[in-house]
Amino acid sequence: MSRRVSLPAADDLFRPTSEPAVRAVPDPPAEQPEQQKGPSGRIRHDEKITVYITSQELMDLERARLTLRGEHGLAVDRGRLVREALHLVLADLETAGEDSPLVRRLRE
Repeated sequence: MSRRVSLPAADDLFRPTSEPAVRAVPDPPAEQPEQQKGPSGRIRHDEKITVYITSQELMDLERARLTLRGEHGLAVDRGRLVREALHLVLADLETAGEDSPLVRRLRE
């Protein structure tokens, strides 16, 4: 009699037990009126980008996050801070166009 224990195979352990929660092809986004445009806030985000920044830019971002927490009582993570800043810059670009600081800085 063997003393070895028979364990299930990886296929048995990691087999699907229900329908997948995420479809292979995502549903098209619902149309949103222009006035509801804004940062996404605290929701589950399905998309991800990677942005490389310098150590000084990271320190500035952390300093801004700590200032928001210490001086304004707002506990936000770096992702939310970046999403809010992105929303502000894109809204300004939409309203100011050629005169927006983003256009001017990118032309430098």
